[in-house]
Amino acid sequence: MEGETFELIMRDGVDPSTAPHKPPLPPPDYACWEEEGLLIERNVEVPMRDGVRILVDIYRPASAPDADLPILLGWSPYGKHGLSASLWPPAGVEAGWISRFTAFEAPDPQFWCPRGYAVVFADPRGAWLSEGDLRHNGIGEGEDCYDCIEFLAALPWSNGKVGMTGVSYLAAIQYLVASLKPPHLAALNPWEGFSDWYREFAYHGGIRETGFVPRASANLRYSLGRTEDTDANVQAHPLHDAYWRSKEVDLASIEIPAYVVASWSDHGLHTRGTIEAWRQMNSAQKWLEIHGDKKWAHYYRPESRAKQAAFFDHFLKGVDRGVESWPRVNIEVRESARVRHARAEREWPLARTEYRPLYLDAAAGTLNPSPLDTETCAAYDPCDEEGEAALDFRFDADTELTGHAALKLWVEAEGADDMDLFVALQKLDRDGQPVGFHFYAFYDNGPAALGWLRASHRELDETRSTPWRPVHRHEREQPLRAGEIVPVEIELWPFSTLFRAGETLRLLIKGMDIYRDALPNLPFARHEDLRNRGRHLIHCGGRYDSRLLVPVIPEQQGS
Repeated sequence: MEGETFELIMRDGVDPSTAPHKPPLPPPDYACWEEEGLLIERNVEVPMRDGVRILVDIYRPASAPDADLPILLGWSPYGKHGLSASLWPPAGVEAGWISRFTAFEAPDPQFWCPRGYAVVFADPRGAWLSEGDLRHNGIGEGEDCYDCIEFLAALPWSNGKVGMTGVSYLAAIQYLVASLKPPHLAALNPWEGFSDWYREFAYHGGIRETGFVPRASANLRYSLGRTEDTDANVQAHPLHDAYWRSKEVDLASIEIPAYVVASWSDHGLHTRGTIEAWRQMNSAQKWLEIHGDKKWAHYYRPESRAKQAAFFDHFLKGVDRGVESWPRVNIEVRESARVRHARAEREWPLARTEYRPLYLDAAAGTLNPSPLDTETCAAYDPCDEEGEAALDFRFDADTELTGHAALKLWVEAEGADDMDLFVALQKLDRDGQPVGFHFYAFYDNGPAALGWLRASHRELDETRSTPWRPVHRHEREQPLRAGEIVPVEIELWPFSTLFRAGETLRLLIKGMDIYRDALPNLPFARHEDLRNRGRHLIHCGGRYDSRLLVPVIPEQQGS
């Protein structure tokens, strides 16, 4: 690994003034004015350590612009001029929750400035009208963000404390820069951001993501210089190699206060990595919240912003808002998209979890608490949209599943040397009808949990894997031989679902995406570069202990 090199694929930037679906691009000159109680500075130049200058916009309260203000920094390449008072209607962000000064996935100056904060939106190096070439995360962007934080903290009206908040890209950059320890970065509020580039963003179970990645890469084209071609780099690096290691973050080195928010509703993008970031941080003061809502709606809800304000008042202003008494973990247990129950916990995963196996019976289409003596086999055509294996477990008592699940399958690829496995955990009501959950930022018909694996990527990282959370190395491929039956372990991303007596857990296995309705216009994980041929065979019972390990949560004492 040491001394590994790779050639980063770059491309010429596209004229920033031609970007579709954006407001008109302002000129590059500096401007300052007052509007609706805000003092706005546009295109403030911020020098980087190598002399490149990036542009930021600064919002301060016009009534007290020089009053020792803490700063909230929103850092993303989506364009600091891309302001709007609304998001797409299915996102659930209600009218009045954000003002027309709000950048995408960023804090709203009209909310924060009257509370005695400055808000800063940055165009990173090589984005829009900022100088240089755009790097998509990695140490270079982390160092740039570091330099920006230190510049802002030294401004004469600043109180010297900078916090960061925001969704997705604006969350992931927080892990990166916090690991570099800029002296004046005082608090983090990452709101759903993946932290493992290979496993969570680009290759789910070793299967290349072909929906969101190209779309996200296209959004990074607008530059006066060159930009990293993320989609091309993803395709050039199908195994976990030096390119992916260049994106890794030393999460354990993060030691500042952090209020981390994840969701059950972003399987295929942010759920896994946000929770892992919280777990690995070494902050003495860190809080985790996992909700079942749509991500943008949850970020801008009045109740959520009240918690953000309490957190930043405490750590950026020194005002006691009771933050130290918050439970270290808060979760929402989902019954359906709109029925959710909040609960305080002390840790993640929950220490009282009882991991129970449910063994597959392909002949009966069921999941069973006890191993089966008789060998059975499920077969399906992985290239047929109707091809699948479905196995059910009906609960005879109310049962909560919260945490990580793992699926062990004995598989055979008939007529092929590889197979792509897509897995969903679903909930059926007492009448056998599907129960949907919020999914990504738009949908309410999603699964309880998802998992993926390309069989040739089945090699486990034994040092990181547990029985309830297999982690794959993805460093080499192991093709299947004709007639070979091999065990594979599939990680199901974390979830929390309450099943009432008479309701059913369904395990669904296919050779393609189980949820497919968003192509091509919405941020939705898709996988269309597949290796399936022939038939998939799943062997169960007897010698083949195919089983689903589920996280059962007993009731808390006294509840």
